[in-house]
Amino acid sequence: MDYKKTKAAQSTIPRDLEILSQETGNIYETVMILGKRANQISSELKEELNQKLQEFASYTDNLEEIFENREQIEISKFYERLPKPTLISFQELEEGQIYHRNPARESKQN
Repeated sequence: MDYKKTKAAQSTIPRDLEILSQETGNIYETVMILGKRANQISSELKEELNQKLQEFASYTDNLEEIFENREQIEISKFYERLPKPTLISFQELEEGQIYHRNPARESKQN
């Protein structure tokens, strides 16, 4: 998924607990699902950022290079302005884009 084009809110907004627990029937299960998805998003964004910053890696310490590398600073600022992974996971849940299953619940049904 392209997280740069997400429509997630930039800041925290209040959520209705009834709507959040609608799909699973348990608010705690929903929070765990959102937390795990937020961790996945966070690691994907971190990996992508590290790959982009690796292009600018310098193996010599030179003060002039540190101050002149504006592209690296712009990339970092862009990633800082993205919505937080938890807000992206909330947006995905609202749009029905998160797949989840509970193995304990499935084994009880069998």
